[in-house]
Amino acid sequence: MAEYDFDIGIIGGGSGGLTVSAGAAQFGAKTLLVEKEKELGGDCLHFGCVPSKTLIRTAHVYHFMRNSKAYGLPSVELPPVDYREVKKRIQSVISTIQKHDSEERFCSLGAKVEFGNPTFSDEHTIRLNKKTYSAKNWVIATGSSPAIPPIEGLDKTSYITNKEIFSLDHLPKSMIILGGGPIGIEMGQAFCRLGTKVFIINRGNQILGKEDKDMADEVMNVMRSEGVIFHLNAAIEATRDVGSEKEVTIKDIDGKTTGLRAESILVALGRQANVEGIGLEDIGIEFNSRGIKVDNRLRTRHKHIYAAGDVTGAYQFTHAAGYEAGIVISNAIFHLPRKTDYTFLPWCTYTDPELASIGMNEKAAREAGIKYSLWTEAFKDNDRSLAEGEKIGKIKMILDEKEKPLGVQILGPHAGELLSEWVAVLNGKVKLSTLASAVHPYPTLGEINKRVAGTFFSPKIFSEKIKKGLKFFFHLKGRACELQE
Repeated sequence: MAEYDFDIGIIGGGSGGLTVSAGAAQFGAKTLLVEKEKELGGDCLHFGCVPSKTLIRTAHVYHFMRNSKAYGLPSVELPPVDYREVKKRIQSVISTIQKHDSEERFCSLGAKVEFGNPTFSDEHTIRLNKKTYSAKNWVIATGSSPAIPPIEGLDKTSYITNKEIFSLDHLPKSMIILGGGPIGIEMGQAFCRLGTKVFIINRGNQILGKEDKDMADEVMNVMRSEGVIFHLNAAIEATRDVGSEKEVTIKDIDGKTTGLRAESILVALGRQANVEGIGLEDIGIEFNSRGIKVDNRLRTRHKHIYAAGDVTGAYQFTHAAGYEAGIVISNAIFHLPRKTDYTFLPWCTYTDPELASIGMNEKAAREAGIKYSLWTEAFKDNDRSLAEGEKIGKIKMILDEKEKPLGVQILGPHAGELLSEWVAVLNGKVKLSTLASAVHPYPTLGEINKRVAGTFFSPKIFSEKIKKGLKFFFHLKGRACELQE
């Protein structure tokens, strides 16, 4: 039996890699974690989830202050935003979380951490800093980076991505965002609220292309009312520097070209897997720009080499990486043949209002040829939502022909938090009747979950058949009041 330096080696110190490392080490596996950057935490901590949500919160508070009159308070004149102070706050949040993702903490758990750029020399061994390290199992969790498309002139035009946007030295007066996906939409609203004139260019006819159009359009309408300018069905023809500004030339579906100018360009046109430079091709691992090819146990063609997180190209969410890390630990450490199941994987876009989803939406159900029924409840009919000054949005519950849930979408205040109840309901196979009969505190936004389930049962409970039965057995007298036309 071959002897290896480690039981398991992990390449990449982001969400997936950290979770595998912490779990494997605590289960007693001799664990090596390799990270190419100077600190652990990955894209999520330094350039993604954490700084973006911190910025979004700052922009949300500033927006509240500017709209104080809507809450019965005096209107106030606010000074312009000093982005350097915003940046300080972002960095302070990152630094606080960084302590949890430190080399010292992982050493305390039993994992050895090394920094540098590793390359595979064979399917069990890497070269790192002029040394070799071997492991019985390997996990590739190298994450993803902003995709930079081959747009004419972009290579000669200065632009920013999510890696630079949180460390700007000032707030741009204007910004053109290439892409109407989650990153572009979240940052577009945040910067608009802070005082930047924002243009968003999207190739498709709706933003947030994975979502149902009615929900995405409602997000867009809110952003438009706040001042964001959208160009849909627009192809990006070219970019160029024009002195203190940048110009983006777009073409609409009628072939008309338009030039847009702004101080900054944010490229938010998707992600590409970090698969280059680690020698994957030398050991025969299949991959492309989308990611590493894996089976439903997250194994590559070498069954002892796994991939997890963004690098697989499947579901590029931090919580997905954490889930996949658990799949890897089950297979690599416990030798249990556990498979991935993304049926009820949740996700959320952190606009205001938030748009959160789990399972299938209407678009996915139609594409799969599944017949479904739709049940909705509006936030304007939720008492707490009205008290909070929130009237926009709704919840959509989609059921199949057997009246089993296919998915839920929530557009509204704190939608990501509200979705958590559905995470438990759907993954725990809880009956809708249990949710509908559960007592929720009043007044809360969470009542909307109970209400939409109750809406499904109402026609069954208050049917003519039930009323006739009650009248027959208990001699009920029927209606006491009729509205006059």
